[in-house]
Amino acid sequence: MSQISYKDAGVDIDAGNSFVENIKPFVKSTKIPGVLGGIGSFAGAFELPKGFKEPVMLAATDGVGTKLKLAIDSGIHNTVGIDLVAMCVNDLLCNFATPSFFLDYYATGKLDVTVATSVVAGIAEGCIQSECALIGGETAEMPGMYSEDDYDLAGFAVGVAEKSEMDRVSLVRAGHKLIALPSSGLHSNGFSLARKVLFDKMNLDFNDEFNEKPLIETLLTPTNIYVKTFKALRNEIVAMAHITGGGIVENLPRVLPENLMAEVKESSIKVLPIFELMAPHIDRAEMYRAFNMGVGMILVVEDADVKKVLATAEGSYLIGEIKEGKRKAVML
Repeated sequence: MSQISYKDAGVDIDAGNSFVENIKPFVKSTKIPGVLGGIGSFAGAFELPKGFKEPVMLAATDGVGTKLKLAIDSGIHNTVGIDLVAMCVNDLLCNFATPSFFLDYYATGKLDVTVATSVVAGIAEGCIQSECALIGGETAEMPGMYSEDDYDLAGFAVGVAEKSEMDRVSLVRAGHKLIALPSSGLHSNGFSLARKVLFDKMNLDFNDEFNEKPLIETLLTPTNIYVKTFKALRNEIVAMAHITGGGIVENLPRVLPENLMAEVKESSIKVLPIFELMAPHIDRAEMYRAFNMGVGMILVVEDADVKKVLATAEGSYLIGEIKEGKRKAVML
Protein backbone atom coordinates (compact mmCIF):
# COMPACT_ATOMS: atom_id res chain seq x y z
CA MET A 1 0.00 0.00 0.00
CA SER A 2 1.43 3.41 -0.99
CA GLN A 3 1.67 6.02 1.74
CA ILE A 4 0.81 9.70 1.52
CA SER A 5 2.90 12.45 3.08
CA TYR A 6 1.78 15.85 4.34
CA LYS A 7 3.55 17.33 1.29
CA ASP A 8 1.46 15.08 -0.97
CA ALA A 9 -1.59 16.61 0.68
CA GLY A 10 -0.36 20.08 -0.23
CA VAL A 11 1.44 21.22 2.94
CA ASP A 12 5.21 21.62 2.75
CA ILE A 13 6.73 21.71 6.25
CA ASP A 14 10.22 22.28 4.84
CA ALA A 15 9.03 25.37 2.95
CA GLY A 16 7.53 26.67 6.20
CA ASN A 17 10.82 26.19 8.01
CA SER A 18 12.69 27.96 5.20
CA PHE A 19 10.25 30.85 5.43
CA VAL A 20 10.86 31.23 9.17
CA GLU A 21 14.60 31.42 8.56
CA ASN A 22 14.07 34.03 5.85
CA ILE A 23 12.05 36.38 8.04
CA LYS A 24 14.24 36.28 11.14
CA PRO A 25 16.30 39.32 10.05
CA PHE A 26 13.11 41.32 9.40
CA VAL A 27 11.69 40.43 12.80
CA LYS A 28 14.99 41.35 14.45
CA SER A 29 14.96 44.75 12.73
CA THR A 30 11.76 45.71 14.61
CA LYS A 31 13.08 44.90 18.08
CA ILE A 32 12.51 47.67 20.63
CA PRO A 33 12.88 47.88 24.43
CA GLY A 34 10.31 45.58 26.00
CA VAL A 35 10.72 42.64 23.64
CA LEU A 36 11.57 39.45 25.51
CA GLY A 37 13.11 36.63 23.47
CA GLY A 38 12.73 36.13 19.73
CA ILE A 39 10.62 34.15 17.31
CA GLY A 40 10.49 30.39 17.68
CA SER A 41 8.70 30.13 20.99
CA PHE A 42 5.01 29.32 21.33
CA ALA A 43 4.11 32.93 22.10
CA GLY A 44 5.72 36.35 21.76
CA ALA A 45 6.55 38.23 24.94
CA PHE A 46 6.60 41.95 25.67
CA GLU A 47 7.24 43.61 28.99
CA LEU A 48 4.61 46.13 30.09
CA PRO A 49 6.14 49.62 29.66
CA LYS A 50 7.01 51.56 32.79
CA GLY A 51 5.98 55.12 33.58
CA PHE A 52 2.20 54.62 33.49
CA LYS A 53 0.07 55.31 36.57
CA GLU A 54 -2.84 53.16 35.39
CA PRO A 55 -1.72 51.32 32.24
CA VAL A 56 -4.43 49.87 30.03
CA MET A 57 -3.70 47.46 27.20
CA LEU A 58 -5.60 48.05 23.98
CA ALA A 59 -5.78 45.77 20.96
CA ALA A 60 -6.82 46.29 17.35
CA THR A 61 -7.17 43.87 14.47
CA ASP A 62 -7.71 44.39 10.77
CA GLY A 63 -6.89 43.17 7.29
CA VAL A 64 -6.12 44.72 3.93
CA GLY A 65 -9.33 43.84 2.11
CA THR A 66 -9.42 43.41 -1.65
CA LYS A 67 -6.29 45.53 -2.03
CA LEU A 68 -4.67 42.10 -1.67
CA LYS A 69 -6.23 41.08 -4.99
CA LEU A 70 -4.28 43.83 -6.73
CA ALA A 71 -1.05 42.80 -4.99
CA ILE A 72 -1.54 39.17 -5.99
CA ASP A 73 -2.54 39.91 -9.59
CA SER A 74 0.29 42.42 -10.11
CA GLY A 75 2.96 40.40 -8.30
CA ILE A 76 3.82 43.37 -6.06
CA HIS A 77 3.86 42.04 -2.51
CA ASN A 78 6.20 44.28 -0.53
CA THR A 79 3.76 47.05 0.39
CA VAL A 80 0.59 45.34 1.66
CA GLY A 81 2.36 44.44 4.89
CA ILE A 82 2.75 48.14 5.63
CA ASP A 83 -0.99 48.53 5.02
CA LEU A 84 -1.70 45.71 7.45
CA VAL A 85 0.25 47.35 10.26
CA ALA A 86 -1.11 50.81 9.48
CA MET A 87 -4.76 49.82 9.65
CA CYS A 88 -4.24 48.42 13.14
CA VAL A 89 -1.90 50.94 14.75
CA ASN A 90 -3.78 53.96 13.43
CA ASP A 91 -6.88 52.67 15.22
CA LEU A 92 -4.95 52.35 18.49
CA LEU A 93 -3.94 56.00 18.32
CA CYS A 94 -7.55 57.12 18.41
CA ASN A 95 -7.78 55.78 21.97
CA PHE A 96 -4.43 57.40 22.81
CA ALA A 97 -2.61 54.07 22.91
CA THR A 98 1.04 53.93 21.89
CA PRO A 99 1.64 50.77 19.81
CA SER A 100 3.89 48.21 21.53
CA PHE A 101 3.84 45.08 19.40
CA PHE A 102 2.30 43.44 16.37
CA LEU A 103 1.45 39.93 15.19
CA ASP A 104 0.36 38.73 11.76
CA TYR A 105 -1.57 35.83 10.27
CA TYR A 106 -0.72 34.72 6.73
CA ALA A 107 -2.92 32.08 5.08
CA THR A 108 -2.37 30.65 1.62
CA GLY A 109 -3.17 27.70 -0.62
CA LYS A 110 0.49 26.90 -1.29
CA LEU A 111 3.33 28.64 0.51
CA ASP A 112 5.54 30.58 -1.87
CA VAL A 113 8.50 31.40 0.33
CA THR A 114 9.61 34.34 -1.82
CA VAL A 115 6.16 35.94 -1.83
CA ALA A 116 5.58 35.37 1.88
CA THR A 117 9.00 36.77 2.74
CA SER A 118 8.26 39.90 0.71
CA VAL A 119 4.96 40.36 2.57
CA VAL A 120 6.62 40.01 5.97
CA ALA A 121 9.35 42.43 4.93
CA GLY A 122 6.55 44.95 4.42
CA ILE A 123 5.07 44.11 7.81
CA ALA A 124 8.45 44.71 9.41
CA GLU A 125 8.76 48.05 7.62
CA GLY A 126 5.30 49.00 8.93
CA CYS A 127 6.39 48.11 12.44
CA ILE A 128 9.55 50.21 12.09
CA GLN A 129 7.46 53.18 10.95
CA SER A 130 5.14 52.56 13.93
CA GLU A 131 8.03 52.16 16.38
CA CYS A 132 6.58 48.86 17.57
CA ALA A 133 7.91 45.30 17.51
CA LEU A 134 6.91 42.34 15.36
CA ILE A 135 6.97 39.61 17.99
CA GLY A 136 5.25 36.71 16.26
CA GLY A 137 2.82 35.45 13.70
CA GLU A 138 1.26 32.41 12.10
CA THR A 139 1.60 30.99 8.61
CA ALA A 140 -1.09 28.59 7.45
CA GLU A 141 -0.84 26.53 4.25
CA MET A 142 -4.39 25.42 3.46
CA PRO A 143 -4.85 23.68 0.12
CA GLY A 144 -8.52 23.44 -0.78
CA MET A 145 -9.35 26.62 1.14
CA TYR A 146 -7.34 28.96 -1.11
CA SER A 147 -6.04 28.62 -4.65
CA GLU A 148 -2.28 28.14 -4.87
CA ASP A 149 -1.52 31.78 -5.72
CA ASP A 150 -3.93 33.39 -3.26
CA TYR A 151 -3.14 34.49 0.25
CA ASP A 152 -4.93 36.42 2.97
CA LEU A 153 -3.64 38.60 5.80
CA ALA A 154 -4.82 39.59 9.26
CA GLY A 155 -2.96 41.77 11.72
CA PHE A 156 -3.11 42.30 15.46
CA ALA A 157 -1.63 45.32 17.24
CA VAL A 158 -1.39 45.87 20.99
CA GLY A 159 -0.60 49.16 22.65
CA VAL A 160 -0.68 50.78 26.06
CA ALA A 161 -2.55 53.88 27.19
CA GLU A 162 -2.99 55.78 30.42
CA LYS A 163 -6.48 54.94 31.67
CA SER A 164 -7.28 58.59 32.36
CA GLU A 165 -6.43 59.55 28.76
CA MET A 166 -8.54 56.99 26.88
CA ASP A 167 -11.90 58.78 26.91
CA ARG A 168 -11.39 61.48 24.28
CA VAL A 169 -15.07 62.01 23.45
CA SER A 170 -15.81 63.74 26.77
CA LEU A 171 -13.08 66.32 26.02
CA VAL A 172 -14.53 67.54 22.72
CA ARG A 173 -16.13 71.00 22.86
CA ALA A 174 -17.92 73.37 20.49
CA GLY A 175 -15.36 75.64 18.89
CA HIS A 176 -12.65 72.99 18.57
CA LYS A 177 -11.08 72.91 15.12
CA LEU A 178 -10.74 69.96 12.73
CA ILE A 179 -7.36 69.36 11.13
CA ALA A 180 -6.83 66.85 8.34
CA LEU A 181 -3.77 64.64 8.08
CA PRO A 182 -3.42 63.65 4.41
CA SER A 183 -3.82 60.10 3.21
CA SER A 184 -1.43 58.56 0.69
CA GLY A 185 -4.28 57.33 -1.49
CA LEU A 186 -7.08 54.81 -0.98
CA HIS A 187 -5.20 53.35 2.00
CA SER A 188 -6.96 49.98 2.47
CA ASN A 189 -10.63 50.80 1.99
CA GLY A 190 -13.00 50.96 -0.96
CA PHE A 191 -10.98 48.75 -3.27
CA SER A 192 -13.95 46.62 -4.35
CA LEU A 193 -15.61 49.77 -5.67
CA ALA A 194 -12.35 51.15 -7.08
CA ARG A 195 -11.61 47.93 -8.95
CA LYS A 196 -15.14 47.87 -10.36
CA VAL A 197 -14.88 51.44 -11.62
CA LEU A 198 -11.29 51.48 -12.85
CA PHE A 199 -11.07 48.06 -14.47
CA ASP A 200 -14.66 47.10 -15.35
CA LYS A 201 -16.24 50.50 -16.06
CA MET A 202 -13.25 52.48 -17.37
CA ASN A 203 -11.37 49.48 -18.83
CA LEU A 204 -8.05 50.66 -17.47
CA ASP A 205 -4.99 48.44 -17.07
CA PHE A 206 -2.41 48.10 -14.28
CA ASN A 207 0.26 49.56 -16.55
CA ASP A 208 -1.74 52.51 -17.85
CA GLU A 209 0.09 55.73 -17.01
CA PHE A 210 -1.44 57.81 -14.23
CA ASN A 211 0.38 60.75 -12.64
CA GLU A 212 3.54 59.82 -14.53
CA LYS A 213 3.70 56.23 -13.28
CA PRO A 214 1.79 52.97 -13.76
CA LEU A 215 -1.70 53.07 -12.25
CA ILE A 216 -0.98 49.99 -10.11
CA GLU A 217 1.76 51.88 -8.25
CA THR A 218 -0.75 54.54 -7.21
CA LEU A 219 -3.27 51.92 -6.12
CA LEU A 220 -0.73 49.97 -4.07
CA THR A 221 0.78 53.03 -2.37
CA PRO A 222 0.90 51.94 1.28
CA THR A 223 -1.28 53.47 3.97
CA ASN A 224 0.17 56.39 5.91
CA ILE A 225 1.14 55.58 9.50
CA TYR A 226 0.50 58.42 11.96
CA VAL A 227 2.31 57.14 15.06
CA LYS A 228 5.18 59.64 14.97
CA THR A 229 2.76 62.54 14.44
CA PHE A 230 0.72 61.37 17.41
CA LYS A 231 3.77 61.13 19.64
CA ALA A 232 4.90 64.61 18.64
CA LEU A 233 1.49 66.22 19.23
CA ARG A 234 -0.31 64.13 21.84
CA ASN A 235 -0.49 67.09 24.27
CA GLU A 236 -2.15 69.24 21.60
CA ILE A 237 -4.64 66.62 20.35
CA VAL A 238 -8.11 66.52 21.90
CA ALA A 239 -9.35 63.58 19.83
CA MET A 240 -8.52 61.63 16.66
CA ALA A 241 -10.65 59.91 14.02
CA HIS A 242 -9.09 57.34 11.68
CA ILE A 243 -10.82 57.74 8.30
CA THR A 244 -11.34 54.20 7.04
CA GLY A 245 -14.39 52.37 5.67
CA GLY A 246 -17.36 54.74 5.89
CA GLY A 247 -15.23 57.77 5.14
CA ILE A 248 -15.35 61.06 7.00
CA VAL A 249 -19.12 61.04 7.40
CA GLU A 250 -19.19 57.78 9.39
CA ASN A 251 -15.87 57.85 11.23
CA LEU A 252 -15.71 61.43 12.50
CA PRO A 253 -18.93 61.12 14.59
CA ARG A 254 -17.25 58.31 16.58
CA VAL A 255 -15.26 60.95 18.50
CA LEU A 256 -18.23 63.26 19.15
CA PRO A 257 -20.56 63.43 22.18
CA GLU A 258 -24.31 63.33 21.55
CA ASN A 259 -24.74 67.12 21.65
CA LEU A 260 -22.04 68.11 19.16
CA MET A 261 -21.67 67.93 15.40
CA ALA A 262 -18.73 68.30 13.05
CA GLU A 263 -18.93 70.73 10.15
CA VAL A 264 -16.46 69.86 7.40
CA LYS A 265 -15.85 72.25 4.51
CA GLU A 266 -15.79 70.02 1.45
CA SER A 267 -14.03 72.74 -0.55
CA SER A 268 -11.12 72.62 1.91
CA ILE A 269 -10.43 68.91 1.36
CA LYS A 270 -7.41 68.29 -0.81
CA VAL A 271 -8.90 65.51 -2.89
CA LEU A 272 -6.25 63.25 -4.38
CA PRO A 273 -6.08 62.69 -8.17
CA ILE A 274 -7.05 59.00 -7.89
CA PHE A 275 -10.43 59.99 -6.45
CA GLU A 276 -10.91 62.67 -9.10
CA LEU A 277 -10.26 60.00 -11.74
CA MET A 278 -13.14 57.89 -10.43
CA ALA A 279 -15.50 60.74 -9.49
CA PRO A 280 -17.46 60.94 -12.78
CA HIS A 281 -18.60 57.34 -12.32
CA ILE A 282 -19.63 57.43 -8.64
CA ASP A 283 -22.28 59.45 -6.82
CA ARG A 284 -20.68 62.15 -4.64
CA ALA A 285 -22.29 60.92 -1.41
CA GLU A 286 -21.18 57.38 -2.19
CA MET A 287 -17.62 58.61 -2.76
CA TYR A 288 -17.52 60.17 0.70
CA ARG A 289 -18.84 56.98 2.31
CA ALA A 290 -16.54 54.57 0.50
CA PHE A 291 -13.26 56.50 0.37
CA ASN A 292 -11.14 58.74 2.57
CA MET A 293 -10.97 61.28 -0.30
CA GLY A 294 -7.45 62.30 0.70
CA VAL A 295 -7.93 62.57 4.46
CA GLY A 296 -6.35 59.71 6.44
CA MET A 297 -6.86 61.04 9.96
CA ILE A 298 -8.73 63.98 11.48
CA LEU A 299 -7.49 65.70 14.62
CA VAL A 300 -9.77 67.63 16.95
CA VAL A 301 -7.72 70.50 18.32
CA GLU A 302 -8.25 73.53 20.56
CA ASP A 303 -8.11 76.82 18.70
CA ALA A 304 -4.99 77.89 20.62
CA ASP A 305 -3.09 74.80 19.39
CA VAL A 306 -3.99 74.97 15.71
CA LYS A 307 -0.88 76.88 14.70
CA LYS A 308 1.49 74.41 16.38
CA VAL A 309 -0.29 71.38 14.96
CA LEU A 310 -0.22 72.75 11.42
CA ALA A 311 3.47 73.56 11.77
CA THR A 312 4.35 70.12 13.16
CA ALA A 313 2.18 67.66 11.21
CA GLU A 314 3.48 67.54 7.65
CA GLY A 315 0.84 68.30 5.05
CA SER A 316 -1.89 68.99 7.62
CA TYR A 317 -4.58 71.60 7.00
CA LEU A 318 -7.77 73.00 8.54
CA ILE A 319 -11.02 71.49 7.28
CA GLY A 320 -13.74 72.38 9.79
CA GLU A 321 -15.03 72.99 13.26
CA ILE A 322 -17.09 71.43 16.07
CA LYS A 323 -20.53 73.01 16.57
CA GLU A 324 -23.54 72.53 18.82
CA GLY A 325 -26.03 70.02 17.40
CA LYS A 326 -26.98 66.37 17.13
CA ARG A 327 -24.00 64.06 16.71
CA LYS A 328 -23.11 63.80 13.03
CA ALA A 329 -20.58 64.95 10.46
CA VAL A 330 -21.90 67.41 7.89
CA MET A 331 -20.17 68.20 4.61
CA LEU A 332 -20.70 71.87 3.76
